[in-house]
Amino acid sequence: MVPEKKDFKHNDIIALRSRVMVERDRVTSTASTDYPHNYPGVDLAWDLEKFKENFKIKINRMSKTDMEFDMIGVDASVANAFRRILIAEVPTMAISNVFIMNNTSVVADEILAHRFGLVPILADPTKFDFKSKDDTPTDLNTIVFKLKAKCAHNPKASPTETDPLKKYVHSTIYSGDLEWDPKGNQEERFKECPIKPVYDDIVVAKLRPGQEIDVEVHCEKGIGQDHAKWSPVATATYRLLPEILVNGEIIGESAARFQKCFPEGVVDLVVENGVQKAVVVNPRKDTVSREVLRHHEFENKVKLTRVRDHFIFSIESVGAIEPQDLFVQAVQVLFDKCAQVKRSLQASLQSD
Repeated sequence: MVPEKKDFKHNDIIALRSRVMVERDRVTSTASTDYPHNYPGVDLAWDLEKFKENFKIKINRMSKTDMEFDMIGVDASVANAFRRILIAEVPTMAISNVFIMNNTSVVADEILAHRFGLVPILADPTKFDFKSKDDTPTDLNTIVFKLKAKCAHNPKASPTETDPLKKYVHSTIYSGDLEWDPKGNQEERFKECPIKPVYDDIVVAKLRPGQEIDVEVHCEKGIGQDHAKWSPVATATYRLLPEILVNGEIIGESAARFQKCFPEGVVDLVVENGVQKAVVVNPRKDTVSREVLRHHEFENKVKLTRVRDHFIFSIESVGAIEPQDLFVQAVQVLFDKCAQVKRSLQASLQSD
């Protein structure tokens, strides 16, 4: 856990174990050293109860598409496992096959198919099965959309009109033009939440009078590991919590210069007994640019570190699945992976 007292009198071993040191020209103590027999007299054997006591998740911000939370008390390998699973192993529904009956636009068929494939689809993947190459499309593994549009002159437009959106009809094809064609009992199954593109305003192609697009697209269940179109997130990132340790007081004109070394909101200036003083108020906003370490007047007055087991995690969903649900599904995927490894080990031991 993070010590409450923040000064330069940390025990050397504790600092080495719990902090990443940020220096002017390098970053040190980057590797985790918490393993048995590494430090004399310190028991670092992994303990489940101790892990439960130290592990915490604190949600800082959450919306329909974005979520930021603190994950405290885990190794970087665990945080990175969640990040990779969110990007590549949480399943979604995406357009997999595009059947083009007619395309007279300037967009080539393969480019048009690619653009359709990257349109996120609002559909619950848990209600569909994975479809293999040999499987026949059914209402349990496939979603069908159709789109047929032909550009023409708008008879109501002014002869002097120059805006294509007003001058023509169907001059721009949007993702919202895709019409869901329910198969089997899909209409009944999804009557409360009809299947559709997540966003209706994604531009797929632009047409001019006489040009036409007539397609049927099939959506299938998949994971980002197979193709980026199945990735449920736009970004999934984490960073270590910054820590700014100040030795003594920074006052007067130096305080103002010290404040300018950090992003807005990290350092405040307060007046005590008529003297201006720099106070670190929100180190988590720091980008760790190390600008302060370039100034000789602050040598031996400030130390920059990052808390090794405190991760600021950010998830940005593409909109098909809300970020809090994505994280829960990522946890389940990790559980399943661990269970598979356990079964393999048990089978290996039994065979021996």
